[in-house]
Order: sequence, then C-alpha cells, then structure tokens
Amino acid sequence: MEIRRRSLFESSALQIGLFEARPSTDACGEVERQSLNAIVLPVGGLFAKHEALGRHVTGTPSHAIYFAPDLPYKISFPGCIGDRAITLRFGEALAPEHVDAGDGLPSQGLLPAQAMMLRNLLWTRLDKGEADAFEAESLGLDLLNLSLQSVRSGKLPVRRSAQARRRRAVELVKEAVASAPCDKWNVAKLARVANLSPFHFCHVFREMVGTSIYDYVLHERLARTLDAVLDGGDDLTAIALDAGFSSHSHFTARFKNFFGCTPAALRRIATSAHIAELRKIVTARPSRAV
Repeated sequence: MEIRRRSLFESSALQIGLFEARPSTDACGEVERQSLNAIVLPVGGLFAKHEALGRHVTGTPSHAIYFAPDLPYKISFPGCIGDRAITLRFGEALAPEHVDAGDGLPSQGLLPAQAMMLRNLLWTRLDKGEADAFEAESLGLDLLNLSLQSVRSGKLPVRRSAQARRRRAVELVKEAVASAPCDKWNVAKLARVANLSPFHFCHVFREMVGTSIYDYVLHERLARTLDAVLDGGDDLTAIALDAGFSSHSHFTARFKNFFGCTPAALRRIATSAHIAELRKIVTARPSRAV
C-alpha cells in the first residue's frame, strides 16, 4: 500500500490536506482513529469506511464522509482502484452537533453541485499555490459548511434490520457505479447488484439516497469530470466520452445544468479566479436536476 499525505493549508480553525492511496489489495486495513473531527471529500477513486461489523459507507467524488474523533474504523479500497481526496480536519469549536457517527447511522452525504465545484477549485488553487491564507481559510470553511449540511441531510430514521439490509444494497450499488461510472448502466443491471427487483430497487435507492438512480449515476459521472476539466490537459470531447456521455454537446449541457456554467467557462475561471468570483459561483442558486 502506497499512501501519500500532504498538508495544503493550516490555521487555528481548519486543516486542509490531500490524501492519496495506491492499494495493492482490497482487504481492510488496520483499525484507525482520528484525533480531530474530519470530513473526507474524494476527488477521484473510491474507498470504503468500515464502522462496525457488516456496516460500511462508500466514499466517491459525489460524497462527503464524516469521521468523528476517537471512534475506531477501518478503510478498504474496493477493486484496488485507490483514492485521492481532500481532507478537512477541525476541532470542537466547529464540531457538528447534528452528526452521530457512533451507534447511529453512518455519517455520509451526497454533495450538491456547489460543494463539488468548490472542492475541486479549492484543491486546484492550493495545489498551484495560487490561494493566499485568507482565501484558503474562507473557502475551506465554506466547503466545510456545505459538506456538513450534506451529511446532515443524508441521515435517515433508524429502522434496524430492514434498514441495514437496504443500506448494504445501496452501498454495493454505489461501489459498482464508482468502479465503472462510464459503463452503460441501467436499472436492471444495478438492481441485480443490489439483489432487489427493479421496482423495489428504485424505491429503496431514492428513499436511502434522496435521488433517483438515474440522477445519481449522472451525478457521479459529472463529479469525476471536474478534475479533468480543471486540469486543462485533455480535450473536452475526450473527457465527455471517457465519462460515458454520448457527445461533447450532451456533456456540456448536463455540466452547465448541474454546475451552472460550461466546462470551458469553468476552466477560464479556475486560472484567474479571486475569492469573490469563486464564492459567486459556489453560492449560486441550487442546481437543478441533471
């Protein structure tokens, strides 16, 4: 297992870091604990956080995963795909009272478009050394707030055995989609992954995740294009096809509808943006369904 950790920014309130893992096995690692509250925001790849026997949550570029201090967990990397993620670590002054990562439900949330854009823009600017300390802390706290909101909205009432079975089915589907987001998925294929009938699967997935399976797959594909768009090295048509979209125009339309600007416009913004411009984008009206 090759693991790389790098600090991108640190203040008295917030620590922003980069975590990268290149696994040689998909087996669970050793028991770990965080000393501070932490939110992990994958930029690429896939990981699973195992919180108890038979209970885990899946981290993909569409999700925020909360780690409470001092609570044990294990990490695995399904399919040995590896992971690259931004980490936000913070103390009790910013601790989310609404999050329960103990005996309650796993703490995770589906990120809105604004949080996904802010995550990648912040990482890009920090990685290139373009963000000063004030900008980094301000945008980092904005990102933390959006991430914690998604975790809170992702919590559901506990319904023990039935809820546990449904949760396991949903996590299997999330892992399958994250492992191959550009595959030609359909309801029947994903229902087989969940071991549910197509009708029951659609109902369970929407209830557990808060969106339809169709919108979730689009959500995941779009989340994974942000890194390539901001990197600027690849042609946008190639990015579109690699992500499973039928054409450049199809990709651009979905991207604009979800993020509020085209991929080309986002590239321009990322090279010269200041804090006011970034905030204008990421605090815009909530994205419409993709």
